[in-house]
Amino acid sequence: MLRGLSHAGLGNLQSDEQLIELASRYGFQAVDIDAGGLIARHGLEQARAQLEEKGIVIGSIGLPVEWRTTEEEFRSSLKHLAPAAEAAAALGCTSCCTYVLPSTDQNAAHFMALATRRLRLCAQILGAYGIRLGLEFVGPHHLRTNWANPFIWTLAETLDWIDTIGESNVGLLFDSFHWYTNEHSIADIEALRPEQIVHVHINDAPAVPVAEVLDNGRLYPGEGVIDLAGFLAALNRIGYKGAVTQEILAAEAPQGSPEELVQRSKAGFDKVYAAAGI
Repeated sequence: MLRGLSHAGLGNLQSDEQLIELASRYGFQAVDIDAGGLIARHGLEQARAQLEEKGIVIGSIGLPVEWRTTEEEFRSSLKHLAPAAEAAAALGCTSCCTYVLPSTDQNAAHFMALATRRLRLCAQILGAYGIRLGLEFVGPHHLRTNWANPFIWTLAETLDWIDTIGESNVGLLFDSFHWYTNEHSIADIEALRPEQIVHVHINDAPAVPVAEVLDNGRLYPGEGVIDLAGFLAALNRIGYKGAVTQEILAAEAPQGSPEELVQRSKAGFDKVYAAAGI
């Protein structure tokens, strides 16, 4: 499994290029960045060369489509998807991810119908470029009631929805934080097939009751109470080979320079990977 970094949790990073450099320097193999932006700044061949020189791959891009609100906004933003997919594919990235909030101000049944159609269309466009779509279920309890109507937030619900969307390139963005806040088990991971997982996020949680864990209260791997050794070992046992990318969401910016925070991240990855026997 590839060790990966995103911008989240690394402080005042100046650019994707700085993220690539720091990731390479400290033994990471993947970054989550905007492939199209990298190509726009450097051209395709130089962007490829930059990644190859540093031994870095793009773990995932974000879905550049507003699928959660109005049909007008969805249709307007859909035009960004094909160029983003083309750029990602040109740089060897095969994953695109989006999150699914666990409640909504819309009527939940109607929203499900709209979201299913919209994400199916997104998956079809991505599939034309050989890219998979990862859906991230979101577990923290406070978000389940943050909007008027409950939606979905568990692994089982998300898998059922993926089956309903019905495109073979749709799977999970599987986040250790949401696995933990759902109180899912190692057995739940072991029941998955590796092809059901598009991408993985890793982070940790403080020692407070699970129902009180906040989405923007995440810790660096190995600094909290999530069984990340068990999480990683289970993913390894089922044969997942993709990126495991750090995503630290916090209410306040972390203290330290980007390089110091990448060093902190490396220490956390070293700790939990070693504990997992990987």
